[in-house]
Amino acid sequence: MDRRKYIKNTFWGLTGIGLFGACYAWQIEPFWLEFVKLRMPIKNLPKHLVGKTLMQISDIHIGNLFDYHFIIDSFKKAKEFNPDFVVYTGDYVSLSNDEVQHDKLEETLNAVVKGKLATIGILGNHDYGRNWSQAEVADKVSEMLTLNGINVLRNGSAESHGLNFIGFDDFWGTNFNAKKALENFDISKANLVLCHNPDVCDLDVWGEYNSWILSGHTHGGQVKPPFLSPPMLPVKNKKYSSGQFELSNGRTLFINRALGHLWQVRLNVRPEITIFELQNAV
Repeated sequence: MDRRKYIKNTFWGLTGIGLFGACYAWQIEPFWLEFVKLRMPIKNLPKHLVGKTLMQISDIHIGNLFDYHFIIDSFKKAKEFNPDFVVYTGDYVSLSNDEVQHDKLEETLNAVVKGKLATIGILGNHDYGRNWSQAEVADKVSEMLTLNGINVLRNGSAESHGLNFIGFDDFWGTNFNAKKALENFDISKANLVLCHNPDVCDLDVWGEYNSWILSGHTHGGQVKPPFLSPPMLPVKNKKYSSGQFELSNGRTLFINRALGHLWQVRLNVRPEITIFELQNAV
């Protein structure tokens, strides 16, 4: 093969690889759902909850930025696992032309996954509308969730079958109040915090809290070059990308990679639904 032919073949080969990579990141991985299964050891967990399942779904981002029917189809698949608890950790909508697509959200919520024992949710920053400052948008989203069987915690707690859920309102929204959320914390109970933005884990608000924290928000960066950290993460603490982190005072943080997307592109960060098997921590 002469030099000119070699260069030509190399050019077209690299072009083909680039086009395939772009197509994969745009049309394949954003819709390649992964069910991640993990164990969740919780202190003081009642014996009757050992072996029960808790499903985390986060950041569905219903709007006009991608085909929301993917979320509905994902819910159908998730229901096959018949979870005992389901938690939603925020960002149900994305604004389109400064408006929430309430009709699309309602259609999606009609197919929502519910737990046999409880279904709990919190809000995320996008649920507060433009500049995370529209409390009326958050109130409307919260109302729609409630009407569709999701118990929305806004700086509050709810106990179900011996598992105490503590829900923070969004850190960037207009209603964040960690002190209020934790005011009824009882260290002798089995506890679980839902907190959309993992940066809250670094605030001096936790007191004696010593259990799990489930977050979303980051989408794992959505694009992660091989062997490198995600170049874009919407958090101050850049180690909070996705997955499990052991924190101070016995806290364990888990960051879900998100089911939906802000933009229809993913690379090495597949959309995720997490299924935890509850265990009693030693």
